[in-house]
Amino acid sequence: MMKPTLLLFLLLISSLSYAQKKPLDHSVYDNWESIGTKMLSNNGQWAAFTISKQEGDGKLHFNHLINNIKKEIPRAEQVNFSTTSKYAAFLIKPLYKDTRLAKIKKKKPEEMTKDSLGILNLGTLAINKVASVKSFKIPEQGNDYIAYQLEKPVDTAKKAKQAVSDKKGTEEGTDLVFKNLTTGIERRFKSVTAYSFSKNGQQLVIACSGSTTDKSAPVGVFLFHTEKGTLKTLVSKKGNYKSFIFDEEGEHLAFLGESSPEKEEIKDYKIYYNSLSLDTAQVLVEKDFPGMPEKWALSGDGKLSFNKDGDKLFFGIAPEKKVKDTTLVEFEHAKLDIWGYKDDYLQPMQLKNADNENKKSYLTMIDIFNVDPKIVPLTDVKLPDASLLNEGNSDYVLASTDYGNRIAIQWSGSPSRDYYLVNVKTGQRRKIIESLNGYATASPAGNYILYYDKKSAIWHTYATETGKVTALNKELNVKFAEEDNDVPADPSSYGMATWTEDDKAVLIYDRYDIWSFSPDGKSPAKIITNGFGRANNITFRYRSLDPEQRYLPKKEVLILTAFNNSTKENGYFRKNLGDNKNPEQLIMAPFKFGILVKAKDADRYLYDKGNYTKSPDVYASTDFKAEVKLSLTNPQQQNYNWGTAELVKWTTPKGFKSEGILYKPENFDPNKKYPMIVYFYEKLSDGLYNYIAPAPTPSRLNISFFVSNGYLVFAPDISYEKGYPGKSAMEFINSGVESLKKNNWVDGSKIGIQGQSWGGYQVAYLITQTDMYAAAWAGAPVANMTSAYGGIRWETGMNRQFQYEKTQSRIGATLWEKPELYIENSPLFYLPKVNTPLVIMHNDADGAVPWYQGIELFTGLKRLGKPSWLLNYNNEAHNLIQRQNRKDIQIREQQFFDHYLKGAKAPVWMVSGVPATEKGRNWGFELTNEKP
Repeated sequence: MMKPTLLLFLLLISSLSYAQKKPLDHSVYDNWESIGTKMLSNNGQWAAFTISKQEGDGKLHFNHLINNIKKEIPRAEQVNFSTTSKYAAFLIKPLYKDTRLAKIKKKKPEEMTKDSLGILNLGTLAINKVASVKSFKIPEQGNDYIAYQLEKPVDTAKKAKQAVSDKKGTEEGTDLVFKNLTTGIERRFKSVTAYSFSKNGQQLVIACSGSTTDKSAPVGVFLFHTEKGTLKTLVSKKGNYKSFIFDEEGEHLAFLGESSPEKEEIKDYKIYYNSLSLDTAQVLVEKDFPGMPEKWALSGDGKLSFNKDGDKLFFGIAPEKKVKDTTLVEFEHAKLDIWGYKDDYLQPMQLKNADNENKKSYLTMIDIFNVDPKIVPLTDVKLPDASLLNEGNSDYVLASTDYGNRIAIQWSGSPSRDYYLVNVKTGQRRKIIESLNGYATASPAGNYILYYDKKSAIWHTYATETGKVTALNKELNVKFAEEDNDVPADPSSYGMATWTEDDKAVLIYDRYDIWSFSPDGKSPAKIITNGFGRANNITFRYRSLDPEQRYLPKKEVLILTAFNNSTKENGYFRKNLGDNKNPEQLIMAPFKFGILVKAKDADRYLYDKGNYTKSPDVYASTDFKAEVKLSLTNPQQQNYNWGTAELVKWTTPKGFKSEGILYKPENFDPNKKYPMIVYFYEKLSDGLYNYIAPAPTPSRLNISFFVSNGYLVFAPDISYEKGYPGKSAMEFINSGVESLKKNNWVDGSKIGIQGQSWGGYQVAYLITQTDMYAAAWAGAPVANMTSAYGGIRWETGMNRQFQYEKTQSRIGATLWEKPELYIENSPLFYLPKVNTPLVIMHNDADGAVPWYQGIELFTGLKRLGKPSWLLNYNNEAHNLIQRQNRKDIQIREQQFFDHYLKGAKAPVWMVSGVPATEKGRNWGFELTNEKP
């Protein structure tokens, strides 16, 4: 038993340790670190990962996982290993301070310091650096080759008044270097504008623009054989050549090209084709080719792709564009948008998508070896979308359209779609699904179309050959739709995991477990996780660790992510498809795990993990039990008063069970009283083990900052009743706060609330219904649902009606059907009841919630003489993008809550404001003894 004097001494030391830790301040943000890219070499012996700073120079780390050899490269990123795991390549960014200084001096892009290429020999750890590199590529397979393109020399760029172009309008290229990393042999190519390796690395295609200053620079398209060192001229004519694509074996090549005059607005694209047996590239498809619809042409924006067997080529065509009439005098003609009630899309949505629509192409196929070649259009304007089946080897593609149903997107949010199977040889269409409110996808081998119907909550398969439709989960009692759906729309599914080999079975999720269904319905459904998930309140999900894997082998061992809905712990389980056993736990812990990476040719894994108290670090393991820690991020955290996160639960007045997260300062003393800020959105408790770095946030509460500075932060979960989102927020938020106020260490008179967007709306609503909050901060809030209902989400051009009728706002009816609900849930109509000081952030470029909502709220409070402020960050979005604005709002938010919840002095911007005449000179941060 510990002696009283020793115990007292240890407690004193612990207290002094806490006392020595300082609170976070606004200067800490820039150096706070986070894990970036993670990668394993194919043989699993080398791990590479980046650690970035919020603002400053990061590092690329290499760790040999067997010999414990380490290598750090400052400012390196975009790492890639060679196929043989003998080399790694990466770009090295300029020093942050140099880039910053160049921006201050307003240097032109061509005058800025450029990236360098680093090539690391993993055997000797020697680094070869190449200055001023634009990009690099390493082939997916084959020998250790690399190709990298150099930037234009700076002195040349300074002399140029603009990007140098030849007479055909093609931007002049720069030098490309091909290097055999094993032998060190290099080959340099001049004036390169585009380049691409075949998958096996044996072919390198290069497009060259020629040069106005170097007459020896090549022009056209060339094919370099990387093993033989031979160069084949495919095209010797100036032009714009792009979209290079090889088939799987690297034997066939296709690309787009045009050599139209520079001033010609509409370019005449052709598809070029080459194979190992052809000396030059042949024009495969061009304008007026057999099968081309009248007044249609090849699209320069379409994607090219070979089928798996390499005998078919898929590409895009589009209606011919109208040439702009350059004789029109601009100031003599009106500029207007005409909104028509029969338009498929509202004008703002059309304008937002105009560029994409101008570049839209429609899937078309050509049989390369057909003696009587013609193209087969597979889609058109009324049937625009399609995906390949069986990697293009199927006789069909799956096409879909929302044509005829688009107007309803205004109030539904997502229109229903019709699905077709289109024969790639004839173009004949067969409608297979009509007016589906859900989603459909093809099986890997193309034997089935799997689709989910939201209205019925049933998964179906459609057999592509026989047309047989099978309802997979119709007879099961388990729900495959979201069980806790609380919006007025039909519930979504939990999703599909993958297929097994030869389309024998499809794996589908319920809330907890993974089911295996026979797509023809001949075999009963089977829970491959044995119901272990539902029995233990654990959600299992499959995550493919091989990006090239299309389906699961029959006896594949699956790695499953696991989330314990009760404890909020995360981890991994293992499950063998070939047995009937429960999933085997590999690791389950109070951490949040990052993206899992597996070596291609070894059973070695790389992941990062952390929680609220532990900054995420990178780990390597072969079995998830014995792990090696590879990084140490944010060691400076130990110098600051940090915090803890705990799960709290309570029962609401109506008897609903709810939970949330309570964050406490690291030096928490139960004998003291603490102010508390309540932060909410919808449900946040699943993030109990998330690490929250101190950072200038776009709009969210800077939780770790406030906790470090002596605040409690409470994040309650909210469930919603259709038609009553405001009352639902009161039901859960207020009752959660009341439950915590029962603790003597919560100062019930010093509680603030903060929310953004939907959270901002709830803040605005709550302060019209209760005086229990001493201060409130609302970002981008809807104040008046009656005016917001008909508004536009400018970032997409969509009307906002769907949001109230079907999704987040949860009214579930039109404004004219239930106007009383729109009024009841609108804070604007209750502003005389507000007694809580409020800051509103609403920016004039908000593309989600029109900023007049913030204006309505502020001007109403201003007229009533209620303490309120409106922050409008000029030309900023719904959530702040510019870092300087993010930093600014952190200071203002702290000053606001410190004044009302801690009794600190108020800043000038709250007391007397900042006049427009002082904008950009005075930010009003100075503290004053005056009251707001």
